[in-house]
Amino acid sequence: MARKTDRWRNDAMAGQKIRIRLKSYDHAVIDNAARKIVDTVTRAGATVVGPVPLPTEKNVYCVIRSPHKYKDSREHFEMRTHKRLIDIVDPTPKAIDSLMHIDLADDVNIEIKL
Repeated sequence: MARKTDRWRNDAMAGQKIRIRLKSYDHAVIDNAARKIVDTVTRAGATVVGPVPLPTEKNVYCVIRSPHKYKDSREHFEMRTHKRLIDIVDPTPKAIDSLMHIDLADDVNIEIKL
């Protein structure tokens, strides 16, 4: 028989949605992290929507090459931020526990909203 806390947990999570937003500078790393999250959550028995690729944010920085003069000689550097969105619909307690213990790369920024 299920414990009282388990039944309360299942009732409270019914109809909830967890939204995970991933950000990284490397698209291969963020795709591997998204795949790992989706595999872990589907094995735990929850429904997953995504990963949805969001628009890539591109920041361009203009730097003067010379330290003193020659302002017309400039160099442009760009930094691209890749983003992915994953929704977990009707999460199970097992799925949440598996999300807490998942090991992802260090250069992936993760935002989780309930």
